[in-house]
Amino acid sequence: MSVYVDDAVISWRGRRWAHLMADTLEELHAFATRLGIPRRAFQNKTSGAHYDVPTELREEALRLGAIAISRHRDREQVRAVIRRARAQGRGEAD
Repeated sequence: MSVYVDDAVISWRGRRWAHLMADTLEELHAFATRLGIPRRAFQNKTSGAHYDVPTELREEALRLGAIAISRHRDREQVRAVIRRARAQGRGEAD
């Protein structure tokens, strides 16, 4: 099982943001807790189950073992991670 963090691609409120996703919701929530992200920050939208993380927290996630994925280079892997995140958000996966 793995936790992933994509490129910091979203610009919002003067910061760059990335998505923290995982193979399972249990893993995702546990990793977010390690990063100090409150559960209320969990996003369960049509884009898939994830947490938004600013650039500096993305770097910490990588130090803690998250796998960096690029929406530009790793397109197939990113699509697979997003498919799992969407399925989790719909209750189709753990």
